[in-house]
Amino acid sequence: MRTTPSVSPMYRLVMVAAGPIVRWWGRLEVTGLDLLPSQGPTIVPANHDSAWDPFVIAVAARRRRQIQALAKASLWKNPLLRWVLDGMGQIPVRRGQADTDALDAAVRCLSTGGCLGIFPEGTRSQGRLLRARSGVGRLAQAVPQARIVCAAVTGTVDIARFPRRPRLTVTFFEPTPAPPSPSPESALELAARLTAELRAVAPVAPAGRRSGPDGKPSGSTGKPAAGDTGRE
Repeated sequence: MRTTPSVSPMYRLVMVAAGPIVRWWGRLEVTGLDLLPSQGPTIVPANHDSAWDPFVIAVAARRRRQIQALAKASLWKNPLLRWVLDGMGQIPVRRGQADTDALDAAVRCLSTGGCLGIFPEGTRSQGRLLRARSGVGRLAQAVPQARIVCAAVTGTVDIARFPRRPRLTVTFFEPTPAPPSPSPESALELAARLTAELRAVAPVAPAGRRSGPDGKPSGSTGKPAAGDTGRE
């Protein structure tokens, strides 16, 4: 029988360090946590507006699961950060290319009963509307027994706007079933559907640390980036 991997010491340490910032300073509110299985292969797609998103979601899910996440490979260039990320069981992925090694590692995580976090948009929104990438759909096809529980996170862009206190929320929910169709839903279609449902709960948040004259954070138009297709 396959069992869920135990929580690693490094993961526990990072959760202890991030907990007070997220729960107390961030006034974290979590809903739908009971939908997240306590064991068994689980995919957790989430929206991505801030570098804090993985930590906030992990803290929100801490009582149920350790979430291993796909993260950009460039983070592993820092030796100390690489040690922390490896200790947490995170998986490096090379963006902008077909990274079969990352996909294989993610499939192994799920096949052994792990819980895998992934951002269908592939990168932080930076106040832009991004299209979904197919990775989450490919994982769902590779491990069809995995449950999918979305995590919509809001308020994380405000963490950097000290001394303004953020109000963080994480909403776990199950996606709607795929509509009846003569042909199976493709990986990209599934990714796009999950992204749309996430953004219905957590709209794109404007980027930037300080507000401009119009009251909106500087450095963001909130419009889609020109030529941004979001495809792999």
